[in-house]
Amino acid sequence: MNVTVRKIGNSEGVILPKDVLDRMGVKAGDTLTVRMTDNKLELIPETASFSEQLKAARIGMEKYKNALRELAK
Repeated sequence: MNVTVRKIGNSEGVILPKDVLDRMGVKAGDTLTVRMTDNKLELIPETASFSEQLKAARIGMEKYKNALRELAK
């Protein structure tokens, strides 16, 4: 399957076919994580669980930033 990079406003992007989105279980408005490894691009659907974990990690890092800074030395 080939897709074309297109101009979208001031950006560039690709349009993913509906069957690909259906297989990934995503729809318009969902968040995807983009990971690039060895010249390959991975699109990973962000799960609510992951975003909740990330939010909790950020809260914990803010709460214990002094301790984390000391541990990093």
